[in-house]
Amino acid sequence: MRRITQILEVPFDALTMEEAVEKALGFLEDGGAHYICTPNPEIVMEAQKDHELMEILRKADLVVPDGIGVVWASRYSEIVLKERVAGYDLTQNLFRAIENTEHKVYFFGGAPGVAATAARKMKKVYPGLRIAGGHNGYFDAEEEKKILADIKKAAPSILLVGLGAPKQEKWIYEHLTETGAKIAIGVGGSFDVMAGNVKRAPKLFRKLGLEWFYRLITQPTRWKRMLRLPKFALTVLKKQKRR
Repeated sequence: MRRITQILEVPFDALTMEEAVEKALGFLEDGGAHYICTPNPEIVMEAQKDHELMEILRKADLVVPDGIGVVWASRYSEIVLKERVAGYDLTQNLFRAIENTEHKVYFFGGAPGVAATAARKMKKVYPGLRIAGGHNGYFDAEEEKKILADIKKAAPSILLVGLGAPKQEKWIYEHLTETGAKIAIGVGGSFDVMAGNVKRAPKLFRKLGLEWFYRLITQPTRWKRMLRLPKFALTVLKKQKRR
């Protein structure tokens, strides 16, 4: 039975990274089609006004907190989240777990060439990782049909979709059964990190929960998006006062 905590009506599974990986590996074995969401405070705030996104998050098979702000907010709930489960780290742990098995991964999204580079570099990190294929995130309706056909033919166990939120979540929700994948995960800009185009925050920043600050000082054009962080905190506090 899932242990769920609600953060501004978005459900999060109260799991450690190790438990989340184990849960995902179980999805690979049960024969169904599952999707995993990794919301951060920005996505939680987006869901407040995007009812379609909220519904998708509420129906996801696994929802993990990709943001220390979400973990902080859970302290005002009956069930407190155990730790941050970053989407990038979850993906890396899954790669490690399925290395040298029959499971394959498909990389879909990013700018032209990024998904292919990410797949190639992940293959170097995890030599036993099986790559099913890949495609960039630029497509029209006709190209989308070809992409879906290619994914289905490649028969990946795990489909990584890097189209940015909430587009990737909506795409997965609409097309998961068509792809034939056992698991689909929206990975945002992770392909750029895997490809080496964008550096992750140093371990110290991640340990202190300041990865958002590192992104801001290294990518100042994100400042408008970052305004959602204080808005998220204030919304959580206001809701707590109303209880």
